[in-house]
Amino acid sequence: MGRAFEYRKAAKLKRWGHMAKTFTRLGKQIAIAVKAGGPEPENNPTLRSIIAVCKRENMPKDNIERAIKNAQGKDQSDYKSMTYEGYGPFGVAVFVDTLTDNTTRTVADVRSVFNKFSGNLGTTGSLAFLFDHKCVFTFKKKDGLDMEELILDLIDYNIEDEYDEDPEEGTITIYGDPKSYSLIQKHLEESGFEDVGGEFTYVPNDLKDVTPEQRETIDKMVERLEEFDDVQNVYTNMKPEEE
Repeated sequence: MGRAFEYRKAAKLKRWGHMAKTFTRLGKQIAIAVKAGGPEPENNPTLRSIIAVCKRENMPKDNIERAIKNAQGKDQSDYKSMTYEGYGPFGVAVFVDTLTDNTTRTVADVRSVFNKFSGNLGTTGSLAFLFDHKCVFTFKKKDGLDMEELILDLIDYNIEDEYDEDPEEGTITIYGDPKSYSLIQKHLEESGFEDVGGEFTYVPNDLKDVTPEQRETIDKMVERLEEFDDVQNVYTNMKPEEE
């Protein structure tokens, strides 16, 4: 399996270990998608993709419908995507992905955690060289699927040769250029793949070794950041713990 998959697998256990937090994160994504493209999934590819992710994360149907309905309210806040990056303890790079309706509050919350753990919050883009930004699509595998042929069909969208298969879930995960998100989604759906769920992620290109004690400290910092409702995901370049 690829480096991206192994990192995501390890990171997912940390980022999405709490179901309630997952639903909050997805609810905000639904709100943004509805405001941008309307409440009807059949006419809103982005919303359709997020709903597929919601189903994969076992978000109840009632929660999904409620999030769509709430997003149509006139008094709903407009969320803004903001990223914060810097170095935590032991020189580990930390990238914080947020959706917020109050950037002043969010940056103060994030900075407080960096300060508490003797880290340094840097300027936007300062850690870009340490992470690769990717779009990730997971979909149900079809009988007789030829992955080489599919990847060749998507070659113009900078799809990576490496892909990941989950036999238990019966799904395939591919990685590509974030700029081609909508085109990749359209191709997959038109090709008859079901439950096409797409997301964006940051994969470290230079993993940093840490001791068990250092890992414990970094994990505590990540958990503290994840406690804020504005925080969507937290990424680090800390090498995943071997199972």
